[in-house]
Amino acid sequence: MNAVIAARRSPSLSSLGALFVVLWSSAWIAGKIGLPYAGPFTLLVIRFAAAGAVMLLIALATGAPWPEKLIDYGHLAVAGALLQGLALGFAYFGLQHGVSAGMSALVNGLAPLFTALGAVPLLGERVGRRQWVGLGAGLVGVALVVLDRISLGAATWEGYAAIFAALAALVCGTLYQKKYCSTMDLRTGALVQMAAAGAIVFVPALHLEGLEVEWSWKLIFASSWLSLVNSIAAFSLLYALLRKGEASRVSALFYLTAPITALMGFVAFHETLSAAALVGFAITVGGVYLGTRQ
Repeated sequence: MNAVIAARRSPSLSSLGALFVVLWSSAWIAGKIGLPYAGPFTLLVIRFAAAGAVMLLIALATGAPWPEKLIDYGHLAVAGALLQGLALGFAYFGLQHGVSAGMSALVNGLAPLFTALGAVPLLGERVGRRQWVGLGAGLVGVALVVLDRISLGAATWEGYAAIFAALAALVCGTLYQKKYCSTMDLRTGALVQMAAAGAIVFVPALHLEGLEVEWSWKLIFASSWLSLVNSIAAFSLLYALLRKGEASRVSALFYLTAPITALMGFVAFHETLSAAALVGFAITVGGVYLGTRQ
């Protein structure tokens, strides 16, 4: 009976995982479209404000339950600040200070490994040998995908510190979400988290960029996509996956972000796609398969 139930659930989780990866990866394409018209932190402020407004309307219209205790609001705010505000804010700050997209993607590729390491003592998860092999293979695949985009360039130490801070925020946020926010209502919980994330990025947007915006249809499209598809749909899928599965297995899906983004960039912007990247894509898929198998 357990085998039948698992068989019925697997395709559903696999489909959710595949959809999550595609939606999550599309953020880099939308961001590239919108950044010429607004600074990175200002774009994040617009993203979180618009997404929060939509979630507030949804929560009120559907009568969604709000957290019962003050500490629940605290947990939601911490998870939102880590996963959305700090992870994205530090990543954008690093790119702004000269860190190449490839180097940023490679550092971000360490997230599944560190999440698995943290999930063992903090969440009591068991990570088997096959899963470790899959996680290692996934990192090798990501390195091959971004190999021709890795450059030390003129990046400052602040830039490198920022991308490692973004990595720490993503790992800690994933573990914190799984441990303290797995039972949150996706409507009101996401609203609280986006409010916390918006508060985090508002200060640098104001002081570093003056909240300057050059409105255009491209910016409206990009910010709408980032708000509705990424902040609402993609993060809701991530929270649903963390609710149903182990953090160490769910985080392995982040390995696919770099390959899928590279494919999207090839289609949307005619960016180059080397043979090494294609090989890396295949290795990453195999690694994620091993890392997420039950």
